[in-house]
Amino acid sequence: MSEPFYKNGLKFGCKRCSFCCGHSPGFVYLSLRDLTELRTFLKMSVTEFVSKYCRWADYYYGEQVLALLEKKNYDCILWENGCSCYSARPVQCSTYPFWSWMIKDQATWDECAQDCPGMRNEEGKLWTFEEIEANKNAYDTNKPLTRAQVEKMLNEEKMC
Repeated sequence: MSEPFYKNGLKFGCKRCSFCCGHSPGFVYLSLRDLTELRTFLKMSVTEFVSKYCRWADYYYGEQVLALLEKKNYDCILWENGCSCYSARPVQCSTYPFWSWMIKDQATWDECAQDCPGMRNEEGKLWTFEEIEANKNAYDTNKPLTRAQVEKMLNEEKMC
């Protein structure tokens, strides 16, 4: 197996353009960690957070999972001239752009960089191979909550 193209690191420095946070349809899938961090940050119950900020998204094999809502212009529901929950943002957001499919090869990275000025930012931080791998692994292991898991949480909350 050949070495990853990013073995010597990659430069990335967010330019706060918000392209990754909106402008086109997409999904921010929420894991248990994500839901816990966000609702704790906003001081909301599971029921309150899910009803105000979430939707069901079709996922693999016909499963539905929890995702953040989008505004009519496709911006993330949490976007307000910046992430309103930055310190509690989902793993999907905090690991961008080091998602496994985006760093699979140089051509894919370069293609994605056409839409993200931060990926073309020569003054950005030089992310080490180890940092990139850690982000990739965090992204890959951060599994979204299924509808059944969330409904169980909602029912448990009702019973308290």
